[in-house]
Formats: sequence, structure tokens, C-alpha cells
Amino acid sequence: EVCGYCGACVSVCPEGALELIDAYLSVSDACINCGICARVCPLGALEVTNEERV
Repeated sequence: EVCGYCGACVSVCPEGALELIDAYLSVSDACINCGICARVCPLGALEVTNEERV
């Protein structure tokens, strides 16, 4: 699915790890993989994995 840039995920992130920049969703290292963003996305465009960032 494709992000509709509605900002729903940004507003619910407890860590403030998401930011909409133009037509791009930026996820910072502050992300704790809680999955709240994915649950509120009306388009199902987000998937949270427990993979470590390198």
C-alpha cells in the first residue's frame, strides 16, 4: 500500500520518531517498534519489524 501522507501515524507516535517531509515519511532512531503507527494508518501502509537498524 502507498502512504497517503495524512499524518495519522506522526500524531500518535509516543516517541516522536516519525516526521513527514514533503512526500517522504522519515523514521528516526527514536522508534521503539511499538506498532501504534501501523495500527492507526488508514491505508495499511506501515509495517513494523523488530529488525535492528545498522
